[in-house]
Amino acid sequence: MNLKREDVEAYLRRLEGEDAELVGMSTLGDTTPTTEDVKGFGYGSPVLLEYRSGGETKSAVLSTMRVQEGFGHDHFSDRAQVLLWQHSTFGHLPKHVKSIDAGYFNPEGRLSSCGDASEFFILMEKIEGKEYFFDLERVKEEGARDLDLARAEVLSTYLAEIHAVKKDSPALYRRKIRDTVGHGECIMGILDDYPPNPEFLAPGELSSIEKRCVDWRWRLRDRTHRLCMAHGDFHPWNVMFRSGTDFSVLDRSRGEWGEAADDITAMTTNYIFYSVQKSLRLEGGLKELFELFFENYLDRTGDEELLEVIAPFFAFRMMVVASPTWYPLLSGDVRRTLFNFLENVLDAEKFDYRKVNSYLETPRI
Repeated sequence: MNLKREDVEAYLRRLEGEDAELVGMSTLGDTTPTTEDVKGFGYGSPVLLEYRSGGETKSAVLSTMRVQEGFGHDHFSDRAQVLLWQHSTFGHLPKHVKSIDAGYFNPEGRLSSCGDASEFFILMEKIEGKEYFFDLERVKEEGARDLDLARAEVLSTYLAEIHAVKKDSPALYRRKIRDTVGHGECIMGILDDYPPNPEFLAPGELSSIEKRCVDWRWRLRDRTHRLCMAHGDFHPWNVMFRSGTDFSVLDRSRGEWGEAADDITAMTTNYIFYSVQKSLRLEGGLKELFELFFENYLDRTGDEELLEVIAPFFAFRMMVVASPTWYPLLSGDVRRTLFNFLENVLDAEKFDYRKVNSYLETPRI
C-alpha cells in the first residue's frame, strides 16, 4: 500500500486541527524525510511523520501490523485487537512511549481515527423469520413432519456447499484447532465457567476431559487440508426460517475459515440435546433429523474423514448445552447423559452417527 501525503495530512488535520501541516515523511531509520508518498507501507516498516500544528513542530511514528498467517494475527480483527489494546495501555506503564491515537485505513487508503472508542457496534439489516429452535421444540413433542425433514436436508446441503470452498493455510487451520481447545469462547473458557464440583460429575472429571481435548488437538493439527469456509456458530438460534425451506443465517463467528466439524456439531448437537431432555435418548423425529443431516452431508461431500476429527467439536458443543450457566433449568441426569456422550465420543477413534444412543450410556471405566 502507498501512504499518500494528502491522506496523511487530512488525517492530521482531523486529529490536531485545521492548521496541521505535514512537513515530511520517511521510513523509520531513513535520514531524508520527503514530502512524496511512501511506497510499500504496511509491511512492518514504521513511518516517521514530521508536522506543524498550533505553532509547534511535532513528530510521530505511524505503524501498522504486518499481515501474516499464524501467531494469532490471521484476521484483520486480530490485528485491530492488538493495536487498540496498545493504544489503551501504552500510557499506563511508566516510561513507556505514549500512543497518540489509533485508527484504520479504509479500502482507498485514507486514514480514520478511532482513538476515543470505548465500545464498538454493528448495525445489521432486519431479517424476517423464526428461529429454528422453535421447530426442534415442536419436533421433540410431536415428531417430525415432511417440512422438518426438508429443512434438515437444506441446512445440511448449505453446509456441504460452503465447506466445499477450501483455503490453503496450514497456520490458520492449526489456529482453528488450537482455539477450539484453548479460546475463552471454546472448550477451556466454557469449562472455566463450570462450578468447582458439579454434582453430576466425578471429582477431577473436567480436568480429565480437558486433557483429552488437548490430546485431540495434537491428533488434528496436521490435517490442514481440511480448512474450509465456515459459519463458526451454526446453531438453531442463528438460523431463521421463513416459509418452507427459505432461511437466513445470523452471527457468523470466529473467522471466515475453519473446520467443517465445527458447523456440523453446532447444529446436530441440538437434535441430541432436545431429545435427551425428553427421554435421555436420541429417538423419534429428532433421531430422523440427526441421521438425515449426516447422511445428506456425507453423500454430498464424501467427507468420511469428518467422522475421524469430529470428537473435540462435539465435546465443545456438549459442554455448552450441559452448562449450568447457559441452561440452568436442566436436570442433573440430562447433564450427566450429555457428558456421557461427550466422553464416549472423545474415546472413540471414529464417530458413528448411527449409534448415538451407545455414546449416551455411562462410559466404561
